[in-house]
Amino acid sequence: MAPHGVILYGSGMLTLRELIARSGRPGRLEWIGLRPARRSPMLEPQTAELVEQRGLAGDRAAAKLGGARQVTLVQAEHLATIATFLEKPPLDPASLRRNLAVSGINLLSLRLATFRIGSAVLQGTGHCHPCSRLEETLGFGGYNAARGLGGITARVLAGATIQLGDPVELVEGQSEAQG
Repeated sequence: MAPHGVILYGSGMLTLRELIARSGRPGRLEWIGLRPARRSPMLEPQTAELVEQRGLAGDRAAAKLGGARQVTLVQAEHLATIATFLEKPPLDPASLRRNLAVSGINLLSLRLATFRIGSAVLQGTGHCHPCSRLEETLGFGGYNAARGLGGITARVLAGATIQLGDPVELVEGQSEAQG
């Protein structure tokens, strides 16, 4: 019998902290969105520059140095779930006004972790809760359809150019379990 907080894995034992600090296969960057100004149409480039301690060049959030909400990310797989709740066809990532949509990796595993997108390094800073504007953009029930599925926020630790198709992966050992 394993001690409390220890999970048997293969022939060895791993703690919950150790399990959280590892990842499986990398995810993939599926979409990039820039918000040049409040309520302006989203720009959808194929590549973008992540700027250290600012966010995405050309996004209104990058005007401010520092902060925990430099970049917002949404799980691409959740777009279909939100659409299902609303009885709509699959949603365009721009409808949630997040900066990046990723697939193939559980975005919540990156919420308080250090991770890479291509060669850029980011630090997850928390949940990205939906805003009341979703009632306007998605229609009746839009806010509640996105609750729990709004994605995460992150700050940029090391900037780089990112492009669609870049791998998204946890920096091993740098998860929320590490504090």
